Amino acid sequence: MLKGKNVVLAVTGSIAAYKIAGLASTLKKLNCKITVLMTKNATNFINPITFETLTGNKCLIDTFDRNFQYSVEHVSLAKETDVVLVAPASANVIAKMAHGIADDMLTTTVLACECPKIVAPAMNTHMYHNPIVQDNLAILRKYGMEVVTPDYGYLACGDIGDGKMPSEEVLLAYIMKAIAFEKDLAGKKVLVTAGATREAIDPVRYITNHSTGKMGYAVAKMAMLRGAEVTLITGQSTQPCPPFVKMIPVVTAEEMYQKVKEHYEDKDIVIKAAAVADYRPATVSMEKVKKKDKELTIELERTTDILQYLGQQKSERTYLCGFSMETENMLENSRKKLEKKNLDMIVANNLKEAGAGFGTDTNVVTIITKKEEEQLPVMSKEDVANKILDKIRAEIK
Repeated sequence: MLKGKNVVLAVTGSIAAYKIAGLASTLKKLNCKITVLMTKNATNFINPITFETLTGNKCLIDTFDRNFQYSVEHVSLAKETDVVLVAPASANVIAKMAHGIADDMLTTTVLACECPKIVAPAMNTHMYHNPIVQDNLAILRKYGMEVVTPDYGYLACGDIGDGKMPSEEVLLAYIMKAIAFEKDLAGKKVLVTAGATREAIDPVRYITNHSTGKMGYAVAKMAMLRGAEVTLITGQSTQPCPPFVKMIPVVTAEEMYQKVKEHYEDKDIVIKAAAVADYRPATVSMEKVKKKDKELTIELERTTDILQYLGQQKSERTYLCGFSMETENMLENSRKKLEKKNLDMIVANNLKEAGAGFGTDTNVVTIITKKEEEQLPVMSKEDVANKILDKIRAEIK
């Protein structure tokens, strides 16, 4: 997703500078070009050779260094950069950026860049909460820079508080959000459901299914990376919540129904990828059901059909996409579901097909609309998610 992208990592004088080495290594594996800028103070915490070894590019420190190609280096670098991450960002450099002071290679380059800029403060907790620093951060936000909220924890100085730079995984997530995809869903509000519901039999046992939530979480993540405002209503899942997504956890089919009712009305796109129980026990025992020497029968009752409810309530504004997991007559059954439930799209797959099904990293689906069917080959669930979003965007456009 970052192949061919140009990333500038701007490292300032903070003990947290060591974390950027791991981030640089990860970015290199993602096939993007990385240029590291350092303040002179930053070189006291980590050697520039470390970054040059990891990135394969010269680490830039001195504005007047003559050991590079003939060009105004900070200007030429700024023109080709897709995103700048200033991390760790010291109080000193934050103040300089806020007030347009450009007195070294790092600050001159950041000032010249017109691409997205991300700033990750890292400092003593009392410095971070100083009103001057907070005012400077507000100025950066005013001018369109994204400020990463520091973590709370044990700091290098021995204090405990916020001011700790987040992990490299968090910083990578900010970079991905900024440049991984064109923001072709910007301004759209998307609701995704995912995961499996659980229907209690007693305090110990429940009825559920094999869904891991991977497909729905992939849809939520890709929609977010493409600029949408995403709400994820999720049942049981093995997946971590995608960053920058509003997650609403539920347990039962009834809870999912109530949360969908609460949140769907202002959404432009609703994608129902959750594996919701069709039936639940008619009565739930308050005590554990004891084992007996005879067969046990559990009476089941229907749960609310959330997708059908959405189809009945659907306005012209909302694009409604459902999922269909079948084991036979996939296309016929899925098209019937599309029409019966008043859907705009249904994504069908066959549980028995190699590469598809629960818990896999891949899927094999057919995207069905009222006008056509498109069968996709085996691909990763994130790629499938993008194909679904491509189709939806083309239809609503």
